[in-house]
Amino acid sequence: MKFTLQHNDTQSKARTGLLETDHGNIETPIFMPVGTAATVRAVHQRELKNDIKAEIILGNTYHLYLRPGLEVLEQAGGLHKFNGWDKPLLTDSGGYQIFSLANQRKLSEEGAAFTSHIDGSKHFFTPESVMDIERTIGADIIMAFDECTPYPCEYAYGKNSMGLTHRWLDRCVKRFNETESKYGYEQTLFPIVQGSVYKDLRIQSAEFIASKNCFGNAIGGLSVGEPAEDMYAMTEVVCNILPKDKPRYLMGVGTPANILESIALGIDMFDCVMPTRNARHGLLYTKNGIINIKNEKWKNDFSPIEADSSCFVDLEYNKAYLRHLLVCNEYLASQIASVHNLAFYLWLVKTAREKILDGTFYDWKNKMVVQLMQRL
Repeated sequence: MKFTLQHNDTQSKARTGLLETDHGNIETPIFMPVGTAATVRAVHQRELKNDIKAEIILGNTYHLYLRPGLEVLEQAGGLHKFNGWDKPLLTDSGGYQIFSLANQRKLSEEGAAFTSHIDGSKHFFTPESVMDIERTIGADIIMAFDECTPYPCEYAYGKNSMGLTHRWLDRCVKRFNETESKYGYEQTLFPIVQGSVYKDLRIQSAEFIASKNCFGNAIGGLSVGEPAEDMYAMTEVVCNILPKDKPRYLMGVGTPANILESIALGIDMFDCVMPTRNARHGLLYTKNGIINIKNEKWKNDFSPIEADSSCFVDLEYNKAYLRHLLVCNEYLASQIASVHNLAFYLWLVKTAREKILDGTFYDWKNKMVVQLMQRL
């Protein structure tokens, strides 16, 4: 696996790069659609490749561990063979899902005990077992096991949680280095910076993570309810410390405006459930702003969802028809809206890359952020 930093913007910290993996190359900045349970919900693989033009997607360790289970995935030859996705894959560590099970889990120095949301069965994740699980799932990029702090959280809690994440990381690195991929292609480990919204903790964590000299680095614990200004401030602090020659992944972010602002701070990789989750509820992202397609105003609007849809995906459906499908609870509504939103997100990062390369990113970003936040 290899990362090449290609170009730096002159008016911001935005940059372009090329991430090379055994399952294909990824041009950065990049957005990664979330495929929680071995699928990007309501979207075919061919749509991901041909319409959305995704270069990498995510799988979720917690959910895949519970269903279909490691035995099935190993028999299939890993997640790539199981779901038919032959491009790069990334798996999170399950830390965020365990964090979200606040009343069903218990953390200790050894690991995290939790109760399955499916059948109430008891399970225990350690840094070592998570490395083994992610090796078995078979993603190209696997994430270290961490604790994602809630927002708000007290300083003492954030500090203790960061320390636990760092100690768990040392165990993750050791286990990762002791093991090999099961399926004959290279896997790499990304550690995760934590520290809540406390600048000194973020600095400590970024310095610790950078010292591990892993292939790439991630920033976690943001986009969990804190103000956007805090998210940007912590991202900037961390990006000033993390190595410039390694990819930077901001986990779980975010809105189109969040993504553009974070690219300007030096982030290379993003993921978020927002485009697909909001699509299922009728919220559509366009270059001119946000559309709630359920609103009555779209009932007789027979224009395309995006006026210039040729820029990212050619959908033959109009606003009135999509609104009709959504009101009728037709499954096709989720599919059309999800494809649209994901295609828009991929168009957005691709265009950001083009603007960085031609030297017009900063002014374009400032203009687009205002447009993207408008409600139409």
